[in-house]
Amino acid sequence: MRKWKYPLLLLTGIGISNVGGWIYLIALNLIVLDEWGSPLAVVILYVLKPVAALLTNGWAGSLIDRVNKRNLMAGLDFFRGVLIAALPFLSSSWWVYAVVLIINMGSAMFYPASMAYITTIIPRGNRQRFNALRGLIGSGAFLIGPGIAGLMFMMGTPTFALYMNALALFLSGVITLFLPKLEDGIPVDTGDTKWEVIKEDWRMVWRFSRRSAYVMVLYVLFSCMLVMTAAIDSLEAAFSKEVLHLSNSTYGFLVSIAGAGFILGSILNTALSHRLNYMHLMGFGSLVVSGGYLIYSFSGGFLIAAIGFAVLSFALAFATTGFETFYQEHIPVEIMGRVASIYGLLEGVLVILSTVLIGVGAELVSIRFVVAAGSVIMLGVTVILYSSSTRNSWEKKLRRHSECYNK
Repeated sequence: MRKWKYPLLLLTGIGISNVGGWIYLIALNLIVLDEWGSPLAVVILYVLKPVAALLTNGWAGSLIDRVNKRNLMAGLDFFRGVLIAALPFLSSSWWVYAVVLIINMGSAMFYPASMAYITTIIPRGNRQRFNALRGLIGSGAFLIGPGIAGLMFMMGTPTFALYMNALALFLSGVITLFLPKLEDGIPVDTGDTKWEVIKEDWRMVWRFSRRSAYVMVLYVLFSCMLVMTAAIDSLEAAFSKEVLHLSNSTYGFLVSIAGAGFILGSILNTALSHRLNYMHLMGFGSLVVSGGYLIYSFSGGFLIAAIGFAVLSFALAFATTGFETFYQEHIPVEIMGRVASIYGLLEGVLVILSTVLIGVGAELVSIRFVVAAGSVIMLGVTVILYSSSTRNSWEKKLRRHSECYNK
C-alpha cells in the first residue's frame, strides 16, 4: 500500500476530473441549446476541441517539458475550474465560445503534462497496471458521469451541475498538490527568444523521430487508427438513424452497450495486466477494434450493430492501455511533452480533414459507403500496426533503442 500511495492519489484526482468532465459536457450542451435554441450552436462546441488542440499543441510541449509538471497540472485544474464557474454568466453571449475554447486549450495541455508526470512517478514495472486502472476509471466515469448529471438536473439545473464540475476540478487540483513535487524540466537559454526555443524544440522532435523511426511509425499508425475512429464516430448517429432506422431510445441503448463493453474490457484488462504484453495489446487490440467497426458498418439491424459496438469498445480498452504503456516505455520522459504536443497537432489536423471528408462523402455518395470505406481503411492501418508491433525483430529494436537512449 505504501508503494501505491501516490498512484492511488493520482487515480483519485483523475477519476474526480473524469466524472466532472461528463457532467460539464452534458450540462453545457443543455445550457447552450436552451439559450440559443439551435443545434448548430451545440455543434460549434464540439468543433472548438480540435481547434483548441491546433492552437495549443505547437508550443505547449515546450512549456510542459520546462516547468514543474505537478504544479502545472494543479494550476490547470484550478484555472479550468474558475472558467467553468464563469460560464453560466456568459451563456447568452458569444463570449461563451471564447471561454470554452480556452478551457479546451487547458485540457489539451493537461494530457501530455499528466502523461509525463505519470511516467516519472510510476515505476516501469507498474505502468501497464496503472494505465489499465486509469482506463477502468475512465470507463466508470463514462457510466457514472451522465447518471450523476441526471440526478443533478433533477435536484437543480444545468447551471448547478456546472458549479459542481468546477468544484470537482478544484478538488482534483488540491489532491494533485499532495503528490510529490518532482524536479523542474530542462532550463531555457535566456539569450533565445520564445520563438527560437519553439523552433529548436520542433527540430529536436524531428531529430528524435528520424533516430527512432521504428518507435514513431508505431506511434503514427496508432494515431491514424484514432483519427479514423473519430471520423467514423461523427456519423454514428446519422448511420444509426438513417441507415439502420433505429429509434432514439434504441440508439441510446446501442451507445450503452458500447459503454458496457468498454467497462468489461477495462475490468478484464486490469485483472490480466501483469500477464499481457503491451505490444501485443496495442497491436492485436487495435486490429479487433477495426474488426468491430467493420461489423458495425456492414450491419443491417440492431443486433449485428450491437455486436460490432461491443467488440470495438471491449478491444479499445486493451488497445489504449497497450499504446499508453508503449508511449511511456519508449518516449524519453524529458521530451515527452514536446513529442506528444507536436504529434497531437498532426493528429488534430488529420481529425478535422478526415471528418470533413467523410461528411462530404456521406452527402455526395451515401452514409453506409463512407462508413464502410472508413472501416476498411482502418482495418488496413491496424493490420500494418499489428504485424509491425508483434514482430520479434521490432521488439528487439525497441529494447535496444531504450537501452541506448538511457545510457
